[in-house]
Amino acid sequence: MPYVTLIATAAMGLESVVANEVKQLGYDCNVENGKVVFEAPVSAIPRCNLWLRTADRLRILVGTFKATTFDELFESTKALPWENFIAEDGQFPVSGKSVDSTLYSVPDCQAIVKKATAERLKLKYGLAFKMPENGALYKVEVALRKDIATLTIDTSGAGLHKRGYRIGQGDAPLKETMAAALVMLTNWKPDYPLIDPFCGSGTIAIEAAMIGQNIAPGFNREFACEEWSLIKNKLWDEAFEEVEDLANYDQDLNIIGSDIAHNMVKIANENAIEAGLGDLINWKQMQVKDLSIHSENGYLIGNPPYGQRIGDREDAAKIYKDLGSVMKGHPSWSVYILTAFENFEKQYGQKATKKRKLFNGFIRTDYYQYFGRKTFDENV
Repeated sequence: MPYVTLIATAAMGLESVVANEVKQLGYDCNVENGKVVFEAPVSAIPRCNLWLRTADRLRILVGTFKATTFDELFESTKALPWENFIAEDGQFPVSGKSVDSTLYSVPDCQAIVKKATAERLKLKYGLAFKMPENGALYKVEVALRKDIATLTIDTSGAGLHKRGYRIGQGDAPLKETMAAALVMLTNWKPDYPLIDPFCGSGTIAIEAAMIGQNIAPGFNREFACEEWSLIKNKLWDEAFEEVEDLANYDQDLNIIGSDIAHNMVKIANENAIEAGLGDLINWKQMQVKDLSIHSENGYLIGNPPYGQRIGDREDAAKIYKDLGSVMKGHPSWSVYILTAFENFEKQYGQKATKKRKLFNGFIRTDYYQYFGRKTFDENV
C-alpha cells in the first residue's frame, strides 16, 4: 500500500492533543506550530478523518519548496507528482495564503499553481486541451510562509469539527473539536460523573459521551476524499468496520448538562438526540448556584460566559463566585474551566492547580484546572 505524508491541522495550543490522537491510531508524528505531520499508508486517510476528535482537518502534503519568483513557483509546482493524487477528471480549485513572503499576491499565486498543476496533469494523462474537471473534488492549497511554499490537498471537505449532529446552537458555540479537547485534557474516565453547568448547545457533554463510549466523531458525516480513486472502497469499508467494532455502546455514563436558559437546554437535548445519544445525557435548566452534587468523586468541565462585553463582567464574576462556593463543598471533584476572564481565580476563590493557554476561535483563553484532592480508586 502506498504511503503519503499527512498533515493534521490543529488550533493553537492543541497540537500535542492532536499528536496523541495520531499516535493512538498507530502513526509516528512530528509536532509543528498549528499542525501534526506524519507518514502513513493511504488507509490512514479514512481512519484519521473518522477518528480524530481535536484536529481541524486532514491534508495530504504534495510538496514543499522555496519560491521567491513566480517562475520558481510555477516550475516547482509542475514538478510535483499531482497525478498520484488527482484523477483525470478531478476538480482542483486552488486556495492560498501568504505570510512574510516575497510572493505576497495570493490571487496570483493561486492562478500560477492552478496553471502549473493543470500542465502537469495534462502531460501525464495525455490531454491536448484543458482538464475536464467534472469528477471528484480535490481542494488544493498553496501556503507561503517566509518564502517556503507548501502545497497540500484537503481530504476532509467540511472541517472535522462538523460532526453532523449540531442542528441548533447559541450565539457563541464552542467548536466540537475544542469541546473534545477540553474533555481529553482531563483524566476523566466514563466510570465517573461529569457535569457541564454551562452547557449551551450541549457540545462538551455530547463530546464526552462520544469519548466515553468510544464512538468515532466522524461516523455520521461525509468526507471530500470518499470519491477519490486513490482510496479504494475496501479501505473505507475496513475503516467503518473498525468504528463499529471499537464502539462500546454498553458503557454506562453519568453525564449532566445544565444551563440557565431553557431554550439552550432544549437545543442541547435535540443535538444529543441527533447524535444518537438522547438517552445517555441528563439535561437540566438551572442556575449554577443551584447545582446539586451527590457523587463523592467526579468532574466538572465548563465554558462559562467570559463577560467580555461592557455590562456583562459583573454577571460573569457572580457566576464564577457562585461556582466556587458550590465546588468548595466538593474538594474531591476535579474542576476544569475555560474562560478569558482575567480575574477568574479571584472570583472563584481558589488558585488553579494548573492552567493552560488555549484559543477559543480568536479569543485567547486560559483553561483553569483544579484537581480533586482524593484519589479516584474509590467507588463513586
